[in-house]
Formats: sequence, structure tokens, C-alpha cells
Amino acid sequence: MRIVLPEALRDLADGRAVVEMGVGAGGAGAGGAGAADRASGPVADTRHSVGGVLGALSASHPGLYDRLMTEQGALRPHVNIFVDGDNIRFTGGLGTRVGAGSEIFVLPAISGG
Repeated sequence: MRIVLPEALRDLADGRAVVEMGVGAGGAGAGGAGAADRASGPVADTRHSVGGVLGALSASHPGLYDRLMTEQGALRPHVNIFVDGDNIRFTGGLGTRVGAGSEIFVLPAISGG
């Protein structure tokens, strides 16, 4: 599965725009990622939900997890996460199921004045 990060969060993932993660025992290959995106290889995850994927991501990129999640383990209100084009706020939240071919897109809200 692929986690696509916006420019503002890439520094927290070693500068990568896409983080490849495996689902299930043994993980999956980094299929299609650029060389910079493959630098640390895929991260294995046996939990098949958005929350599980984010938890696994926190092991390799702890600062990223802190920017996405509250101290209570909830998704921060200004962060939107889409799985295969669907906003998880409408598909089960952090319990939304993901598969090996899923694309998770992280989109923090942008405001200004």
C-alpha cells in the first residue's frame, strides 16, 4: 500500500512523498516508488486498518504520527485522510479497512488570512 504525503509533512518522512508499506506477514515490495521513496524499504504491518497503518508508520517516522494524531489517539481535526479516494470520516474513521493495493492520501487543512 502507498501513503501519499503532502509537501508540508515530507520532512517527517525522510523527505519522501510516498511511503510504501506492506500489509500482512513479511510486508510487500516497494513497487513503483521512486529511488528516494525506497530508501528505507517497506514497513510490515499486520493490522489492516488506517489506525494500524498509522501506528506502524509511527515506528519508522514518529514525528509524522504526532502531527496526524492527538495525544488521545484520535485523528487531529485539521487532518483529512482518504483511502482509495474516500474520506475516512465517512467510512469508519481509523477503523477503515485497507488492503495491499490501497492508497492512503494525507491532506491537512490549509488556512490563512
